[in-house]
Amino acid sequence: MHSFGHRANAVATFAVTILAAMCFAASFSDHFNSPSPTASVKILNINWFQKEANGNDEVSMTLNISADLSSLFTWNTKQVFVFVAAEYETPQNALNQVSLWDGIIPSKEHAKFLIHTTNKYRFIDQGSNLKGKDFNLTMHWHIMPKTGKMFADKIVMSGYRLPEQYR
Repeated sequence: MHSFGHRANAVATFAVTILAAMCFAASFSDHFNSPSPTASVKILNINWFQKEANGNDEVSMTLNISADLSSLFTWNTKQVFVFVAAEYETPQNALNQVSLWDGIIPSKEHAKFLIHTTNKYRFIDQGSNLKGKDFNLTMHWHIMPKTGKMFADKIVMSGYRLPEQYR
């Protein structure tokens, strides 16, 4: 007969195999979800636009950030990390990204929000490239599942322009 150790090993191996199969099925089921999030970012005011002592441009803005990210949540979603970035081109770099605001959405109940805020992080360009610059505001999100791989996507909102003169 088999000893107690052999039987315990067989039961544990079977349990881990079933658990792995369930994790795979949970992760695979996320591929059938087709989310349709919405987002809008409005610039209410440019609080200041100045040249720092070291020659870099800095901008402070008041923003209205609204979004409905509830379609990103499934039964396998642990949380969603979301951030708004300003994206623009300069002669030195084809893409510059500056994070202006971020947050963690822990549940579907918190996924619909309207936030009135100034940029949480400093909007600074290394140089004097922001005068009259066209830029996009992009809402990025990363879906962190309970099991499986992380997904990321974004909504790009274009048509923003910085002032021609410092204020």
